Amino acid sequence: MRPTDIDALIGVGRPAISADGAFAVFATSRPDLAADRAVGQLWRVDLDAGSSRRLTRGVHDRSPRLSPDGTVIAFLRGDERGRAQIFVVDAGGGEPVQVTDQPGGVTDLAFSPDGRRLAFSARVPEPGRYGTVEGRDAAAEPPRRITGIRWHANGLGYLDRPAQLFVVDVPSTDAEPFYEPAPALEKPETRVVAAPATPLTDGDTNWNGVVWTTDGAELLSVPDVIETARRDLRDRIVAVSVDGGAQREVLSTAANLSVSSVDVAPDGTVFALANDVGDDGVDFVAPGVALFVLEADGPRAMTDAETIDLGEVGSHLSFDGSDVLVQDRTRGRVRLLRVTRTGAVSEVLGGDLEVNGHAAAAGRVVASVASPESFGELVAVHGREMRALTAFGTAVRERGVVVPLEREVTGRDGYPVHGWVAMPEGEGPFPVILQIHGGPYAAYGVHLFDETQVLVDAGYAVLYCNPRGSAGYGRAHGRSIRHRMGTLDFFDVMDFFDAVVAGDPRLDGERAGVMGGSYGGYLTAWIIAHDHRFAGAIVERGFLDPAAFPGASDIGSFFGQEYVGTDPAQIAAQSPMAVVEQVRTPTLVLHSELDFRCPLEQATRYYSALKRAGVDAEMLVFPGEDHELTRSGRPQHRVQRFDAVLEWWSRHLPTP
Repeated sequence: MRPTDIDALIGVGRPAISADGAFAVFATSRPDLAADRAVGQLWRVDLDAGSSRRLTRGVHDRSPRLSPDGTVIAFLRGDERGRAQIFVVDAGGGEPVQVTDQPGGVTDLAFSPDGRRLAFSARVPEPGRYGTVEGRDAAAEPPRRITGIRWHANGLGYLDRPAQLFVVDVPSTDAEPFYEPAPALEKPETRVVAAPATPLTDGDTNWNGVVWTTDGAELLSVPDVIETARRDLRDRIVAVSVDGGAQREVLSTAANLSVSSVDVAPDGTVFALANDVGDDGVDFVAPGVALFVLEADGPRAMTDAETIDLGEVGSHLSFDGSDVLVQDRTRGRVRLLRVTRTGAVSEVLGGDLEVNGHAAAAGRVVASVASPESFGELVAVHGREMRALTAFGTAVRERGVVVPLEREVTGRDGYPVHGWVAMPEGEGPFPVILQIHGGPYAAYGVHLFDETQVLVDAGYAVLYCNPRGSAGYGRAHGRSIRHRMGTLDFFDVMDFFDAVVAGDPRLDGERAGVMGGSYGGYLTAWIIAHDHRFAGAIVERGFLDPAAFPGASDIGSFFGQEYVGTDPAQIAAQSPMAVVEQVRTPTLVLHSELDFRCPLEQATRYYSALKRAGVDAEMLVFPGEDHELTRSGRPQHRVQRFDAVLEWWSRHLPTP
């Protein structure tokens, strides 16, 4: 796979299924190099025949929701200014009808139980900002008064446009369209949507999620209020009346839970994916996300957070009768589990795949999955059998895909380290690149990974593992590096490298490089300060200066204190900046201008220190990109990044 082959990486989003189980709808997404953006449309698949067809032809249609009777699909599409708006289309196809005209864009949506209304959340900008005044750009806006301890977020920017809750009537999909008025002396009133939406909330509170109660009288959502003194990760769940906006608390902060998802079962029972953050409200290390049911006397955990990890990004709930379906992250896989009301847990879908989304109805289950040879497919599950409904992976397989080999080694203290090696065809020996994932409570998995595939195509063997601190191996594994980063995790990745290289003559350990992003950038910088064997290193979007992190990062108010502590000596003992003068390895520093997770100054301070120490160092900074460059950045920037990576390795770790 070459850098430009990313346009063949077709992802499949969370599906929706009709109540009778006859068909499902889903959205695809892929990078398009010519358009230099993500593109995708809605698809419909007949579950009996297994035939799929494209339903819409928008540039980037996404987030489909089916009406309860299965006749209408609501989804998000960018308007002429790129703002996400709700559109509806007949479930059989046709021209979509625009439902909203929100100046800040819609962030979530849901049909009412009777299908007559849509609830949604949308960002509401402060008057005079974000294009609400024609001709006034950001540089002409008034200053922002900040009184809380949070003011920005990666991928969003300033937090002065909270998401509010709204309801709107669902228009007919065959109604008369609106027409552009003819020129006139007096500007006529133009109409984009059939009727304005009714706001249910206002003020500075940001509302996350829109879930209807079964009687259609209220919406459940999670309010987020910016703290004035200290960070607090404890959440509330609030029910908001759709007739007047009256609010009642369903879950209070006394439960000490951080809530990532809320849903309502067909019988009205409220469930949540959540994790305990302790009495101080900030303990998020290896959070142990579990399934909770909200009962009269409080929330009750239905899964064991020590052995089942429901915290994968995008994890959500669906209901199959009275059972709840959830996604469990384990050993590089994400499997689909069934949880009964008695707490019994069984596997619905597993194997060498990662479940990204799911839906169930009428005894049928569909899921979007990624595998070693496909970035995304929709599958149907019948008992213990899985049937593929799409074949989007064909395009990327034709470009060339190598299936990695799974490995597990024993570390220096007897601890098992699990990972993979991907190699070019042939006998080698091949130069080796050690890749390190971000997080740290994240994991490498079995899905097709473009960064590994591009390196293998260029002639490198790639080693990558999930050291202590990673997700998917139990909470003890994830919490083991708390207040001692750069110790057990450092040992694990180096022991994995040494053992796998020693056990395979096709791997040339004398010609090796190391690279990683975010926490992987941290550990790469830590490694090259303590081990000088590598011919080169790439430190990308790294957590490099813990002392400077609190006042700069969007998660600085709690991330550092939980991972590296608050004692200055303890922080320095875990800081790559504190040992940067020990680096001898040629180093490329990659970063993005709008990265608010690991801010740009983390890179510039580290790069400047490398140059002062006389290290062969270069820095590449991408304009307009944030922390997600490698996953969702502009396609042209992603290719340019790949080109820079390959050029760096061609100089410092040449292949034949």
